[in-house]
Amino acid sequence: MTNAHLEKLYNAMEASKLDSIAINPGPTLSYLTGLSFHISERPVVIFFTPGKDPAIILPDLETPKLARAPFAMQAFPYSELPNEWPKAFENGILAHGIKNKSIGVEPRALRILEYRFIENAAPGASFPDASEALASLRIIKNSDEIAKMRRAVVIAQDALKACLPLIKIGMREKELASELTIQILKNGSSPEIPFSPIVASGPNSANQHASPTDRKLQVGDMLVIDWGAAFEGYTSDLTRTFAVGEVDAECQKIHKIVQEAAEAGRVAGKPGAPCAAVDKAARNIIESYGYGVYFNSRTGHGIGMEGHENPYMRGDNLQILEPGMCYTVEPGIYLTERNGVRIEDDMVVTENGAESMSDMHRELQVVGY
Repeated sequence: MTNAHLEKLYNAMEASKLDSIAINPGPTLSYLTGLSFHISERPVVIFFTPGKDPAIILPDLETPKLARAPFAMQAFPYSELPNEWPKAFENGILAHGIKNKSIGVEPRALRILEYRFIENAAPGASFPDASEALASLRIIKNSDEIAKMRRAVVIAQDALKACLPLIKIGMREKELASELTIQILKNGSSPEIPFSPIVASGPNSANQHASPTDRKLQVGDMLVIDWGAAFEGYTSDLTRTFAVGEVDAECQKIHKIVQEAAEAGRVAGKPGAPCAAVDKAARNIIESYGYGVYFNSRTGHGIGMEGHENPYMRGDNLQILEPGMCYTVEPGIYLTERNGVRIEDDMVVTENGAESMSDMHRELQVVGY
């Protein structure tokens, strides 16, 4: 949220041959301006064009926030009357002279709502994908950002530790997820946690993106808990797998395999290594035991202001790891309709290797008694 951030943005735009960029509320806008706006029925868009003060279109009621902006901005506010909104967009785009220019956008973030207003106000403009240019701004974290992520990790770990003694046979997944959410907030997370905790038991644990249900924990279940916290705009994302009472031999076996794979993935990260090397290291372990078909996802993803961002730990990603990059290592084995195991840690690339910011035990712990 400094002029240095703007300089990085304009350099990235020049390299991508973008005349302007349109950003709506989300991590990129917060990173560049230090301001936060909710996604709502009222559109908010900020245009960044080299040589111009950023132009922001926003509701009248949001204008007091602009006093906290770290640099000069042109404001084009509108009232509660929707028929006035198009004019605000026209004025903002006219002030930047971009009616017939290339206006970069984030396809994953920009809604049709905002896009239609921009498109109608700039009928001759093109709208190339600016995702890569914008991702390059945040992919290397500085020491302050990493410190905030470390704090988010500690909050998350402390929250789960507080919940473990409460887990009982017969407890519903939803009950545990609710208690974990409370503990995340009590232990210091920002109110907007990065995602709702995944609490998945037995057959549900084989669903990688399960939502908590009314299913009751039973002896013999594997219990996958995927959770995170937020601290001053930065997130954590962790997973641990537990045994509910005594589990069968194969469950114990696949947990050990995933432990081994997760360790291999953590060790593989270092400056100069491609992201694919992290995926390969973890995947090779699981495949060597004959469970490769049960690991059908990437090994990890970048983490920072978003729970999922660049870089991605995929087998085809040759992007080179650099100090300051942060990502997850989360291999798993998912036996459909039976049980699943995942272990996930948050990593930061250092000058000499990669360090896990998370240190909560990874052994198979029995819960429920």
